[in-house]
Amino acid sequence: MTKPFIVGITGGSASGKTYFVKHLVERFNNGSVCLLSQDNYYKPKEEQQIDRNGVTNFDLPSCIDHGRMAKDLDRLTQNETIELTEYTFNNPNKVPDKILINPAPIIIVEGIFVFYFDVLSEFFDLKVFVDANEHVKLKRRIVRDNMERGYDLDDVLYRYTEHVAPTYAKYIEPFKHESDIVVQNNKDFSTALDVVSTYLKTKL
Repeated sequence: MTKPFIVGITGGSASGKTYFVKHLVERFNNGSVCLLSQDNYYKPKEEQQIDRNGVTNFDLPSCIDHGRMAKDLDRLTQNETIELTEYTFNNPNKVPDKILINPAPIIIVEGIFVFYFDVLSEFFDLKVFVDANEHVKLKRRIVRDNMERGYDLDDVLYRYTEHVAPTYAKYIEPFKHESDIVVQNNKDFSTALDVVSTYLKTKL
């Protein structure tokens, strides 16, 4: 098997990176692209750090089992299929699915810390950073966390101020300047999507 072309995609929480990745994957035929998402490598809640006010912080690099993720990524590059259990963001009403990821010529690796961990970043042939203004990300986070995770406004604002924003400044934003492509996603990313998808198709 020819060495796959590996794309790392990151950005701050609610920057729209997952939505960008979804549209990017849809540009390719089945079997051309596979997706490895950091979300499915969160450690169990009981292993997460608690902040000074007793709130679990899910926005630290230590939340992620990056060693297991790197091993799975390596297996994909060796033409192996991997199986994961879906991470349900501690939603007790959702039964996690089993996820099978088959190897493909293009591997997309997505998550807020995938550039931070050297053991992952060293795999990437292309680095894409999805960016958005702070007020835009906060608005998206409020809507998403209320609708998808049941957090009320006070909870969302607390987590954003105490966890999300400091993590972005320390562990995510510094890698923006090492990225090959920065996607501005305050309103629309269609042009950037065209550029990235066209380039990746040259690798098939």
